[in-house]
Amino acid sequence: MSDTSPLTEAQQRFVSALPRRSMPAETCRLEDALGRILYADLAAPEDLPPYPRAIVEGFLVNTGETAQADENAPVQFEIIARVAPGDARCPAPGPGQAVQVATGSIVAQGPYSIVRMWEAEVSGDRITVKRPFPPRFFIEEQGCDVARDSVVVEAGKRLGPAELGTIAALGLAEVQVARRPRVTLFSSGNEVIPHTDPMRPGAIRDCNAIMLAAAISEAGAIPRFAGIMEDDFEHFAAAVRQALEEADMIVISGGTAVNGRDFISDLLREVGELVVDGVPMRSGRPLIMGAAGGKPMVCVAGHPPEALRGFRLFGVAAIDRITGHEAPLPQDTPPPA
Repeated sequence: MSDTSPLTEAQQRFVSALPRRSMPAETCRLEDALGRILYADLAAPEDLPPYPRAIVEGFLVNTGETAQADENAPVQFEIIARVAPGDARCPAPGPGQAVQVATGSIVAQGPYSIVRMWEAEVSGDRITVKRPFPPRFFIEEQGCDVARDSVVVEAGKRLGPAELGTIAALGLAEVQVARRPRVTLFSSGNEVIPHTDPMRPGAIRDCNAIMLAAAISEAGAIPRFAGIMEDDFEHFAAAVRQALEEADMIVISGGTAVNGRDFISDLLREVGELVVDGVPMRSGRPLIMGAAGGKPMVCVAGHPPEALRGFRLFGVAAIDRITGHEAPLPQDTPPPA
């Protein structure tokens, strides 16, 4: 017996009917890429860090020369150079020599270690060391954070501040992201009026259009409100067909059943394929999903809390699917009874 809930089964059935990553790629400036979905694996064009550098302030010395150092047998080094952050090169210290380095400064390749500032006795241009140091002590090696050609951000990742910082550190000005889906939104019902209209007996103000448009934007898509549709089947079907010519997705709130007819279910059959005809869960009957030419159609309740809940369960999953966003199926958060 499957442990999968009816909701999860319905979500899986719906997203399986949709083409994965059907949105084409587009180039996006890094400054505008927050929240966008990366289209393909991003490989590092260079190592990070791009050169070995000091993690602490101190003195670069030959590791082997510290091997026998202790309180009774201190070892002295002459400071021959000082390297600051931004300097392009670091001289390699010879026998008995030390190079003063700062946090973040480039250091020479070779059998060297950094003696931290507080572990050296400084007198003029000489330092005294009284303990051994392991090889490459407190040196951050080239490529230790990111190796050249390694994948730093995987396809399907929603780009957040951390990812943008990593990409910027690699010197990239643009990224390839999935185009934002264009989502056409309809409200439905003879009783529904624009939210700015004066109230009249028997009417309901359309708050779903504003609410669902915001949820569509929040999910990474571009909403376009196509108006309030009356309960006229042929007119509604023609409007959806026309919207599908340019839209990547359709969202409808309300109008599940009209005069005993499964109005929205029949509508989806008329313009495409009916995939989910209600979900056996609390307030699940108005959840009706379909696809037309691979484009998702998400139909939710007219009651605002349930409309938002339905969109978050199925609309977000659809947007994730067609943009290639690698994310788990949204979980149910039912409103309080």
